[in-house]
Amino acid sequence: MRILIVEDNHRLNHSLNISLTEEGYAVDSAFTGPEGEELACSAPYDAIILDVMLPEKDGIAVCRDLRRQRINTPIIMLTARDTVEDRVQGLDSGADDYLVKPFALNELRARLRALFRRESADRSGILSVGDLTLDPAAHVASRAGKVLGLTSKEFALLEYFMRNPNRLITREMAETHIWNYDFEGTSNVVDVYIRRLRRKIDDPFQVKLFETVRGAGYRLCDPPTRAL
Repeated sequence: MRILIVEDNHRLNHSLNISLTEEGYAVDSAFTGPEGEELACSAPYDAIILDVMLPEKDGIAVCRDLRRQRINTPIIMLTARDTVEDRVQGLDSGADDYLVKPFALNELRARLRALFRRESADRSGILSVGDLTLDPAAHVASRAGKVLGLTSKEFALLEYFMRNPNRLITREMAETHIWNYDFEGTSNVVDVYIRRLRRKIDDPFQVKLFETVRGAGYRLCDPPTRAL
C-alpha cells in the first residue's frame, strides 16, 4: 500500500514517514500544497494524509481540486483546529476522515485501516484467497492455519496481491504501489520478492496460488479460478 503525506512540519512529516514505513507502507512526502497535489495526480496512492495549513496552497483547496480532477484516493485531513465548522469544511471539501493534532500514531494507523476496509468486500478487513488469509490490523498472514513469517515488504506485496485477486499485476504496478520514489533497487526486485513469497506460501503446499504470466507479471489466484 502506498501513502502520500502532505505536511509542512518537517519533524512530523518525518515521524509519520518512519512510522508508516515500519508498518510496511511505501511512503512519499510533500511539504507544500502544490507539491502534494502534483504527486497525488502523478501516482496511484492508496491514501493521502493531508494537512490543512500548508504553504502556497492550503489543504482544503488541494483536497477540493483533487476531487474536481476525479482523484478519488481516500484522504485523511490533519489540523490543529477543532471547531465543528473546521471539521465540516474539511469533510465538505472531499476528505474522508479528519484527525485533530496532536494525535497518537496508533490512531492514525487505525484510521488508515478503516479507510481500506471501506474498499473491501469483507468489512472485518481480513483478506482471504483460498486458504490464505491476511489480517492488516494484526499484521499476520497465514495459510491453512499456519502463520507465515513475512518481512514488512513481503507482507505489503502480498497484501497488494490479495486486494486484487485473480488480477494480472505487472512488475511496474507492483513497484509503483510497494516502493516509493526514493527506492533505488535492482530492476528485478519484484521477481526477487515473488520468489521469496512463493517459498513461504506455495512451496510447502500442494495447491499453488501464485501464477506467472510470462512476459507480463503475476497473478494470485483463487484455486477454483486457476484453470480459467
